Amino acid sequence: MTERRVCRARKAVLPLLAAGALVSGCGAIPGGTGGSPGPVVVMTWAPDDTRSTNMPGMLAMAQAFESYVNDTGGLNGRKLKVLTCNERNDSVAVSTCVQQAADAHAVAVVGSYSQQGGAFTTALESNDIPYIGGYGITQDEFQSPLSYPVNGGLPALLAGSGGQLSGACKKVALVRPDTITGDQFPIFLDEGLKTADRPAARDLPAQDDASDYTEVAQRAVGDNKTSTCVSAVLGDHTSTFFDSLRRLGDKPPKVRLSSVIGSVQQSLVDATGGPHSPLENALVTGWYPPASDAKWNQMKSVVTKYAFSDDRIDVADPGVQTTWIAYTVFTKVVEAMQKEKGAEITSDTVQKALDRTTGLSTGGLTPDLGWTDTDLLDIPDHTRLVDSKVTYQVVQQGRLVQQGPGFVDVAATLKKAASVN
Repeated sequence: MTERRVCRARKAVLPLLAAGALVSGCGAIPGGTGGSPGPVVVMTWAPDDTRSTNMPGMLAMAQAFESYVNDTGGLNGRKLKVLTCNERNDSVAVSTCVQQAADAHAVAVVGSYSQQGGAFTTALESNDIPYIGGYGITQDEFQSPLSYPVNGGLPALLAGSGGQLSGACKKVALVRPDTITGDQFPIFLDEGLKTADRPAARDLPAQDDASDYTEVAQRAVGDNKTSTCVSAVLGDHTSTFFDSLRRLGDKPPKVRLSSVIGSVQQSLVDATGGPHSPLENALVTGWYPPASDAKWNQMKSVVTKYAFSDDRIDVADPGVQTTWIAYTVFTKVVEAMQKEKGAEITSDTVQKALDRTTGLSTGGLTPDLGWTDTDLLDIPDHTRLVDSKVTYQVVQQGRLVQQGPGFVDVAATLKKAASVN
């Protein structure tokens, strides 16, 4: 039995002193205990330079957050050490990332992205490392007991998108990846459409790393009516699809375009013409307020000061935003733990602190978060989901802006979709 597992077993029989604080029954782990002068070690991973969706901005945001925390006093005097790992959209690579985190005695993996949910959740559970603020693209992130999501993931976005589209479209065509993960997309979108008795979307699976989507674009447009919406959710390759759509004929298609944040964001609107972009009037569902919202000002100031020349960071990118929120959660939880005399900062105690966290504010970027039994939303196959709220956005005059006030709760839609699934 490893030292970490022995420590975990001993602590299991000790009473809780306070939220996240445990009596210490084990020796110090290098860089991991509250009494050690070493840093608090965490890891962030994301794919970079792959043929599929890439998220280098998440790695850069983690590094900027490290600089920010350490430049402003650390975690109550302890340095924060952020390890980054390119998971390469590969199950072996992400498992290697987990091993690197375990070897470094990382207390958590924070603000990360991977489509290899089955591989990394199993590996994290084997090493007792909590996963805080994953992007939410895989179902495994909402099932693992060591996962602490900060948003509703792709399920919430798709359920919300269906609800948003139900008020604007008579028919919807969904272009999505021809993958196991992508196979789940129509289930959630269709339940959202049902909220206004709209028919199920035409499901058009497509290669998620194609260089041209002309054929599937023609099928999506169909009879090309203004009452039809074409929703493309292809990650990085959504722009390629919209380019294929634009080149179908001499005139722009009459259909209304739509997507979810991450597949469409402000940088794509800018790159395709701003106010003259074919995405003008497109409907987009997001997790968080638009990047223009003042609630993002602190993140923007950190990026400006600590990552000004790092062009990997786009403050409107939902991956970057998720990493910011995840690190905000992590630092608040750890700083609360450190107020308890003698509290250790290990993967085990961080996990227990998270299990007792409720009502944690992210400054309005999400609803208040928590992962106690009362915070869990009891959604089948997504038992770890605690945030079922989304935002409706629309492209107007070349800017992504909020469509209607505040958050929209899609919990009821998610429950219906889960029962279908």
